[in-house]
Amino acid sequence: MKQLISALNIFVILSLSGCGWLGLRDRSNDYLLAEETEVTTVPAELDDTALGQIYPIPPIASGSVELVEFEVPRPQPASVNTFEQTVKIQSLEGRRWVLINIPPSEVWPRVRSVLNRSGVPAAVANGSKGVIETVWVKFNNDEESSHRFRFQISPGVQIDSSEISALHNQIARGSEEGAQWPSVSDSDEREKDMLTLLAGELADASNYASVSMIAQEIGGAAKVEVITPEVADPFIQVKLSFDRAWASVLYSAERGGYVTIDQNRSEGVLYVNYTPQGDDEKGFFARWFGGGDDKITEVNYRILVATVGNNVEVRVVGPNGEGLNRAEALRLLTILRSNMS
Repeated sequence: MKQLISALNIFVILSLSGCGWLGLRDRSNDYLLAEETEVTTVPAELDDTALGQIYPIPPIASGSVELVEFEVPRPQPASVNTFEQTVKIQSLEGRRWVLINIPPSEVWPRVRSVLNRSGVPAAVANGSKGVIETVWVKFNNDEESSHRFRFQISPGVQIDSSEISALHNQIARGSEEGAQWPSVSDSDEREKDMLTLLAGELADASNYASVSMIAQEIGGAAKVEVITPEVADPFIQVKLSFDRAWASVLYSAERGGYVTIDQNRSEGVLYVNYTPQGDDEKGFFARWFGGGDDKITEVNYRILVATVGNNVEVRVVGPNGEGLNRAEALRLLTILRSNMS
């Protein structure tokens, strides 16, 4: 019995020590010796779709800053709204919407849940377009009319945010069949009340874990993105009206290291000072003797906002309107875009 146990112990030790003890070569590190081989050439008359790169490398734009810049940049400051849960109603140019800083794919199931709990179920729900149309409902204080609402969920200006707008339709009872949606709400008060209800319910909810796969591409392309052309300076493209874009840029130009010194809305120019966060902090003695309250008054950059076609383009230039090197311009634009809302 002791001999059997000893034999088993020796076998276990040999097994744990690797295959080499049993006369087998350990191949676990052979990948380190692998060499690049020629790509398999398939005759033109044959189908080569089954062959390809196992780990394809995506193309890099020829105008990418990373191809010419090698200085490791400082980490970009986080957006001021990154760590906040925000639900608020905003309005501009006669339009009203609910802003919430979670992506549309998470907002979509939450809105549907709120409507169902409120007794206003959806008659139409198009996740790819971000549209929810409710059934006809009746209000206790209106015995003569039927009402319905259309909700539009789209990506917000702020990163990973959503905008929810509502359209109210009212018609005499019995005439619901064939009713057409109006261009603006039939009752501004009803629209406001519905958005207030929706905003309150979304603000009270603490769990946004559910995500709709149907609504992953909801609302189409982003309203705001940083564009880096190959032969031109980078800029921020805003797919909104000038008034909305100006308000968003003005909001961002007071955050993330920017300070607005002056502005000229008619010319679309903001005169700003940008100081990386942390660089302008005063020392102990400066704060002790009151040296920490100096107001920044020196303009070191201009932010240009201009309408180009159907969009608005935002650029950052030097204090006298001169161009910046590509890496610096892209860094400043990225910070500006991160705080747009």
